[in-house]
Amino acid sequence: MASSETPLAAAPRRITRRNLTDVAAIFLKIGITAFGGPAAHVAMMRREIVERRQWIDEQHFLDLLGATNLIPGPNSTEMSMHIGFVRAGWVGLFVGGASFILPAMLIVLGLAWVYVEYGTTPAAEWLLYGIKPVIIPLIVQAIWGLGQKAVKGVLTALIGGGALLFYFAGINFVILLVGGGLLLVVIQNARQLKKPTRVRTLLPVPFLGSGLAVGAGTTFSLWSMFWAFVKIGALMYGSGYVLFAFLHADLVERNHWLTEQQLIDAIAIGQMTPGPLFTSATFIGYLLGDVPGALLATLGLSLPAFFFVAVSNPLVPRVRHSPWASSFLDGVNVAALGLMAAVTWELARAAYLDMFTVLIGLVAAVVLFRYRISSIWLVIFGALMGLLSAAI
Repeated sequence: MASSETPLAAAPRRITRRNLTDVAAIFLKIGITAFGGPAAHVAMMRREIVERRQWIDEQHFLDLLGATNLIPGPNSTEMSMHIGFVRAGWVGLFVGGASFILPAMLIVLGLAWVYVEYGTTPAAEWLLYGIKPVIIPLIVQAIWGLGQKAVKGVLTALIGGGALLFYFAGINFVILLVGGGLLLVVIQNARQLKKPTRVRTLLPVPFLGSGLAVGAGTTFSLWSMFWAFVKIGALMYGSGYVLFAFLHADLVERNHWLTEQQLIDAIAIGQMTPGPLFTSATFIGYLLGDVPGALLATLGLSLPAFFFVAVSNPLVPRVRHSPWASSFLDGVNVAALGLMAAVTWELARAAYLDMFTVLIGLVAAVVLFRYRISSIWLVIFGALMGLLSAAI
């Protein structure tokens, strides 16, 4: 990336109609086509924002990704907010997040209406059957591109590899992220640690939350439901899949607002639609409180993310001025990529079910790496292959 673009990574652009339109257009597009979960969403954002439009460089994208891993909330949604802020200031933060959420929310709202009216959700197995295989090459490309910036030597490579291995050993991902950052801080600043010094750092500290309690058997109201989703959004770390454990504990076990089957159906809806997985909250909100419930549940779950991004985004560029905080962020970045690689392995095992899906994935990989086409065409190709598989 040319040095002339460095200021873009250091400060947000002015709030202009053109910039806001750019942010809305790109995240509406990604929101409509972003199947495959948080890792796939991040890969699509990198493809569109870093490679195709060059709004920010690879290192700044990595730093924003690392920052989202250190705050609660859905990572890919927070990335849309971060990038919106960089492109169009404070208003861009809200436009980016809302534009990414909106398509999935509207789709889920329609499916929730069908569910309530007819007691079932529309089958879309063929859609995911064809789309999942084309998403994997996209994620692999993102990991490779980001890895070239994140892996800055043998030490960072070992930290990333260690995060990958310990993930499969069942170690909590927050521990792996923070541990990777602290390990790099200690090793790279060992000499400074030996002498007393008054260094003022901007070392990010994760907001650690444990447990969630609304009170057993709380009487349902729109306000109590909204507050429950706010608290889940404020305490939820990691991918959208972590959300489901919180939903089960709070809505099924504690408050008995949902049945097990309704939660399973909500999870299925979140997985079969594009955009953030947490739009399962839209489905649940509709079941509990019709359209107002759907809107309040979605707002409640996403509200903390807007707050955490607004607070943390201005700090990200400043972190690079401190050798201690910079080392910490480098460690978090490479550990996050290791975890992303681990998740990709799990997604690949679920995507490549037979020779047909393997063939879909190979064709998508060749086209992607050879012609570097937009991710939307890959999704369309996968959907057509899924439709073909349903017809034969």
